Amino acid sequence: MVRDKEATKAKLLDAALDEFAEYGIAGARVDRIAAKAGCNKAMIYAYFDSKEGLFGELLKIQIDRVVQSVPITPEDLPGYAGRLFDAYREEPKLLRLAAYHRLENGFDALPESEAEAYRHKVEAVAQAQLEGRITAAFNATDLLDLVVHMSILAFSTPNANRDLVVRSVERLIAE
Repeated sequence: MVRDKEATKAKLLDAALDEFAEYGIAGARVDRIAAKAGCNKAMIYAYFDSKEGLFGELLKIQIDRVVQSVPITPEDLPGYAGRLFDAYREEPKLLRLAAYHRLENGFDALPESEAEAYRHKVEAVAQAQLEGRITAAFNATDLLDLVVHMSILAFSTPNANRDLVVRSVERLIAE
């Protein structure tokens, strides 16, 4: 029997998304992931080294997907916040994965893929500030932090919605 390594990895990652989003890293069980994927749990260790390795790869893929689908637009930070909000609403499991990562690894533990994406975004904001395309009233990191956190506000605040996020960022930029 010929094994399709990439197809097996894809099945494991798909099954792991639901498991980790539901139970976090500590609560997830490799036997449930393997069963849902229709694979032997030894494949998790063969392809990802550990449950934590599987989680790390899954989180990287999910972050990369959002980074690619929602590119930074420094000259339209309110629109960027709204598009991030929409992306998180379409794929809420990413926010859960990120939350579990921070809860189980410490709030300062940023996945490398997220840190790298964030560095590029800060550089884009700083460049736009230098060119006078956006406000320089805040340093680039603080401004991006505010915009990104506004985009996830509605997921922890019941009365927040996309329009509130966009209006709030517009006010922030105008001040």
